[in-house]
Amino acid sequence: MIDSAVQWFFNDWAVNFLDPQKRLYWGYLISAGLIGFIWLKIFRGRSFSSSAGILFSRDAWLSKSARADYFMFIINSVILGVLSPKLLGKAAVAFLLFEVLHDVFGGRAFLAAETPAWVIAVGFTTFLFVLDDFARYVVHRLMHAVPLFWAFHKTHHSATSLNPITVLRTHPVESIIFSLRGAIVQGTSIALFIYCFGEKVSLVMVLGANIFKFIFNALGANLRHSEIPLGYWRWLEKILISPAQHQLHHSVALEHRDKNFGVTLALWDLIFNSHIHSYRDQNLVYGLDQNQGFQHSFRDLYWQPFLEACAILTKPVIGRINRQKPKIKPLAIMPNAAK
Repeated sequence: MIDSAVQWFFNDWAVNFLDPQKRLYWGYLISAGLIGFIWLKIFRGRSFSSSAGILFSRDAWLSKSARADYFMFIINSVILGVLSPKLLGKAAVAFLLFEVLHDVFGGRAFLAAETPAWVIAVGFTTFLFVLDDFARYVVHRLMHAVPLFWAFHKTHHSATSLNPITVLRTHPVESIIFSLRGAIVQGTSIALFIYCFGEKVSLVMVLGANIFKFIFNALGANLRHSEIPLGYWRWLEKILISPAQHQLHHSVALEHRDKNFGVTLALWDLIFNSHIHSYRDQNLVYGLDQNQGFQHSFRDLYWQPFLEACAILTKPVIGRINRQKPKIKPLAIMPNAAK
């Protein structure tokens, strides 16, 4: 019993802080803290105590919203630990697509004969990174645009304060959708490159993580969900999404709604007209403006999204039934009926 509990702790919970492939890896958290402190101290001219006070703000780490983040982090670890082995994996997608390519194009398209292994590795790593980032943008935007998806995604946006754990404040249904997205993107990339280049395909990695993800996380990705509005130069915010830009995405203000869906690259927001720059001294309010009574309870976080989804799914059916009901004409009063 104790051994099982310890194994669960390390496999499903502590791994988030120990694995460099995870956003919450302890090294990334420390680097984000250092970057945030330096930015506050040097570029905002705050004192040591003031900078430390913002980094370790009670509202950010101990508020009711923050406690709900920690609660969901633990509960979701259990739920997804059970569901993950049953979900579609990247290996299955890669195998199926590889077989399709083999059947459609007849044989293998070897392009690796004269191509150096390092060129293939850089190409595969870049292709996977760009495709993955674009897919995240598309799915994230759909989460806001499609009412059925928004019913679940709003759990993440219900956070009224931000801290790095908020990234995992997601309804299990949303987590499953993003897991399937990841399997499709990675499986597709693997199948295409193995079909074209054979066994030479490999990733450029640092500490076992994709080098682009490693750089992104090491350079303060965890500040995206924080109270530190770290913005970039305007020209750089047209290339990369800054932490301050993502904080605008969480804002309840109308002018910030449906903006900055991107994860790493700002390119997609620029192309699809959802880009907005950060600005100095942002003073934002987070949460759900249409639901001020949100209590961060189990019912609000887990059960209410299912109720809203059911209402959305049944509304067309109920409307169709009502339209098909025969209309009963009122009885006409005959002239002599009252006599």
